Amino acid sequence: MNEIELRNHIINNYPQENERCEWKEFKSLKHSVAGRKGDDIVTYISAIANMNGGHLVIGVEDETLKIIGIQDFNEYSIENIKFRIVGNCTNLDSDKFKIEEFKTSDTKKTIWVFHIPQHPFRLAVYAHKKAWQRIDDNLVEITPARLSAIINETITLHDWSAQIVPNATIDDLDVDAIQKARQEFVKRNPTKAIDEKQWDNAKFLDKAKLTINGKITNTALILLGREEAEHYLGSAVKIRWILRNMQEQNLGSEVYSIPFILNVDKVFAKIRNLNYIYTKVDTLFPEEMPRYDVFTIREPLHNAIAHQDYEMKGYINLIEYENDHLVFSNLGHFLPSSVQDVVLKDTPHENYRNPYLVAAMKNLNMIETEGGGIRKIFHFQRERLFPMPDYDFTDEKVKVTITGKILDEEFARILIKNPTLSLGDIILLDKVQKQKTISDTEFKYLKRVKFIEGRKNNNYLSYKVIMPISNEKLKAEYMANRSFDDGHFKEMILEYLKKFGQTKRSAIDNLIIPKLSAALSDTQKKSKVGNMLSILRMEEKIRSLPGYFWESV
Repeated sequence: MNEIELRNHIINNYPQENERCEWKEFKSLKHSVAGRKGDDIVTYISAIANMNGGHLVIGVEDETLKIIGIQDFNEYSIENIKFRIVGNCTNLDSDKFKIEEFKTSDTKKTIWVFHIPQHPFRLAVYAHKKAWQRIDDNLVEITPARLSAIINETITLHDWSAQIVPNATIDDLDVDAIQKARQEFVKRNPTKAIDEKQWDNAKFLDKAKLTINGKITNTALILLGREEAEHYLGSAVKIRWILRNMQEQNLGSEVYSIPFILNVDKVFAKIRNLNYIYTKVDTLFPEEMPRYDVFTIREPLHNAIAHQDYEMKGYINLIEYENDHLVFSNLGHFLPSSVQDVVLKDTPHENYRNPYLVAAMKNLNMIETEGGGIRKIFHFQRERLFPMPDYDFTDEKVKVTITGKILDEEFARILIKNPTLSLGDIILLDKVQKQKTISDTEFKYLKRVKFIEGRKNNNYLSYKVIMPISNEKLKAEYMANRSFDDGHFKEMILEYLKKFGQTKRSAIDNLIIPKLSAALSDTQKKSKVGNMLSILRMEEKIRSLPGYFWESV
């Protein structure tokens, strides 16, 4: 293009300066790339990235768009300036950040256009250790409101469960399953009982969020589909029950296909929920009850159906170990920040892998309306004096273990004598009875309130020294200083790298360090993140790249 054509190209494609576009002259790059904060290239890139991404055009006159051209490159080229910018813009997505060069054929002037991606999920882009943004024509340090909006972003997920199945019809749905769905819908929505009687099946399916304008969805087939229609779903939508002994030998198995609304009852019937007998501390008479509360079986199973990543083409599994414990597993990452957050804060999480399926299952009385099911499982286990549920998020799965027996008599005694013990404290005591590693902060807290005896890594519960917590200051101090398990943070790192690809170490620090215990120094926090990365690298789950980048294997 000649100079006139290039100017027209700029006017047509980048016609107005705003939050997504900036024109700058920058005739010399000597001090313009990472020079004076608030007035250099990296600052503008931070500001544009922290809005919705956009473009920075350099080598043109501000306001007039007259082609000036870059006259002093200071040995910069498109290739090496990218590394300089990425190295000075923390959290900038290096894969999506592009630079385009234009040279006029007649006047031999060069301009560059920086194509700047939007900031990564929940991470602001920093330059000169500060985050920036554009407000109209002004470049300013990021406002608290904008930073909060970035940090608290929600994930917008592709919803496989809402997809229409082109050739499926209502005849591909099971008649008995539809009738069961109607019954459960009325139980969950009693105010619609009269209306439901007036609806034909097609209208009911739309109202219950199983179909969309009469068209069959993946959700409708999962919950109500005839077994003969499973081919629409790739024939991988199944629940497998396995019975094993403690030597991991299979003693029996069964596989169940759609419709899940009927077949979950068949899975439930396979579990040998035998009575468990034990003698309470305060009585000589034995207590007898089923090993598993009905809710603690149905809720994890239904959650596995609701949150399975069906596009991974695998089974939902329920493994029953003889007279001991159940293990539920589904494919896909656990989307809330942590189980501890869900249980202790008692607030439903905002993001679901299968929103349409979740909505339908709520309408059909299959999962909790407000997301409190996980917390209820913890409470039911507490009432039985049994261990708390265990969650494992490795290998791109969510595994939930429900134990159906008393593991430590001292733990049971503590629960009996301290009925007002908080769930947070019980979870801590449960870690001790399972001989899991506890942090220094957790150890000091448990010792100070006399919940445990022994030394670090060799401690044990003691009913003799247990006392209810009444010191609110100690509680507040512990909550402020506690940290999650390393396993939780390593899962966060793995999920982040899988979602966003090659990532600079500084971005990983920004992701993890703010969530670490306040009792750690900045140096200790950075070292802790480094140790996690080293462990993941040795486990061959991630690898390091030149320039302090990391990526998932």
